[in-house]
Amino acid sequence: MLQTLQQAKRLIKIIIGFTILLIGLAMIVLPGPAIVVIPIGLTILATEFIWARRLLKRIKRGMGGGGINGH
Repeated sequence: MLQTLQQAKRLIKIIIGFTILLIGLAMIVLPGPAIVVIPIGLTILATEFIWARRLLKRIKRGMGGGGINGH
């Protein structure tokens, strides 16, 4: 039962992450803060997928490192 609960939480996290990412991608052509929303979706997906972690890292580097310490 614990494993099923963990799988359900993982699935919900993946669905939320992809939904936010898709909304952010739509905001590239629609009005909205795509530059903020896309990294939020990737941050959620990065907890489950290495490709999202790598893409998020590349985006942060392209934006000047992000964060207070520049990391």
